[in-house]
Amino acid sequence: MKIIALSGALRRASYNTALLRAAVELAPEGVDIELRTLHGIPLYDGDVESQGIPEAVTTLREAIRAADALLISTPEYNNSIPGVLKNGLDWLSRPSGEGAKLFGGKPTGLIGATPGGFGTVQSQDALLSVLRAFGNDFWMGGRLMVSKAGAVFDADGKLVDDKVRAQLQQFVQGFVAFVQGRVA
Repeated sequence: MKIIALSGALRRASYNTALLRAAVELAPEGVDIELRTLHGIPLYDGDVESQGIPEAVTTLREAIRAADALLISTPEYNNSIPGVLKNGLDWLSRPSGEGAKLFGGKPTGLIGATPGGFGTVQSQDALLSVLRAFGNDFWMGGRLMVSKAGAVFDADGKLVDDKVRAQLQQFVQGFVAFVQGRVA
């Protein structure tokens, strides 16, 4: 099984990218979780699109298309989705109709981490609204919203909180079981 893990943040020391790296480490045997970011994807501009889809978008699109599932880790900015993640999804949905072709029926899970105290509940809810338009097959059996991420990861981005590690492992195992039921 192959899962694309997409970080909704660009920052080198992103808690969301670190959370996905920890998910890679916790993947059950036989499950390949491949971490991807949105680096290199320009701001969406119809004039740019009219000259062709950027290579970074095409590369990410093909990786998602070839995967059995998609796991997105999103920060929460101003009670919603970070612009870089929304922009990446906008590009992936171009040209018109591509979003449904790419994401339609794709098993998808959502997680997130934030330094704040309320987790990423509003960002995840807003992201569900966007991805619902594409027809993703959401795993609703679990959500993981890491609060106070600065205490959960060390300076090198390693997950050091045993409680969060156990929650992430449980999430990954549940998501993998969901995907297995869809791709069997």
